[in-house]
Amino acid sequence: MDNRALRARADELLGELDRIRLGMNDLGQQLRQITAIAKSDDGFITAVVGPRGQLIRLDIDPRVYRRPDSRQLAISITKTIQAATQDAMDKVAEACKPYLPDDQVQAHLQFDTEGMSRRLDAELDLKDLER
Repeated sequence: MDNRALRARADELLGELDRIRLGMNDLGQQLRQITAIAKSDDGFITAVVGPRGQLIRLDIDPRVYRRPDSRQLAISITKTIQAATQDAMDKVAEACKPYLPDDQVQAHLQFDTEGMSRRLDAELDLKDLER
């Protein structure tokens, strides 16, 4: 490759890097704004969670007190929060698709450190082979 072609390729790669960098800023803003809402099967519990599944708001309809059953209420609250958390994780994965491979996003969301390590090892092995 001559110098002109190398320079053109370098400019192309720098442009791509700038596009990704700008996109990552947008992605960060988009991720921070993600919320998910879930309702219990009976409609008495509503949970709102943020992008990491953190509980932002929990609404309990007063009608739950008509049938006082603390165990069932706890189960309903837990299931509702879990459903909202799964929805938030799905939204995060969807937002990350243009920037990261899905398996990498899923490994991070599931705290799959073994999967992340395998991917890193595979990438390092490929880099070693290129040398």
